[in-house]
Amino acid sequence: MEGSADNLTPMVVATSNSGKLEEMQQYMADLGWELELKPEKLEVEETGETFMENACLKASTVALATGKWAIADDSGLEVDALDGAPGIYSARYGKTDRERIERLLFELGNELNREAQFVCAIAIAHPDGSIALQAQGVCQGRILHQPRGHNGFGYDPVFYHPQQRQTFAEMTPYTKQRLSHRGKAFEILVPQLSTLRR
Repeated sequence: MEGSADNLTPMVVATSNSGKLEEMQQYMADLGWELELKPEKLEVEETGETFMENACLKASTVALATGKWAIADDSGLEVDALDGAPGIYSARYGKTDRERIERLLFELGNELNREAQFVCAIAIAHPDGSIALQAQGVCQGRILHQPRGHNGFGYDPVFYHPQQRQTFAEMTPYTKQRLSHRGKAFEILVPQLSTLRR
């Protein structure tokens, strides 16, 4: 049954990050879903070898544990000159955003090839844990030598979008939402959401 204003279908977001929940709500506004954070005690070990494997693993585990629909994303930065690193280990590349950026810039050094891409994989699981939908978005860019901008998080200050001529950290939230890897993944996913039988 389709959700309505009075009858929203609950969907658990496989994260404890309220910021990510709010971002997903913006993409899924008026689609009949009521998003909620996963229980804090519920931790999912990311053992997949790709972004999509990890997204499916998180969505499936959270759905089974809660008995509700679940949505999960896994995203990260792939740098050409580093053979795709940090990749699925993007969040584990350092203890803080600053450490992660410093390590990335150190690893790149004076490398001239600074092409990179942000990747976001999203999976939605039925309450029984089976995967209902999958989508992946990619945003191409370059890694700067120095951070620029104060918005966003993670690697945003060093990820430069050539067409926009700004780093993700210099963009307004609306512009980033439109151009980002997560935005592109939701662009694919949202039209499919209406086909789900709830």
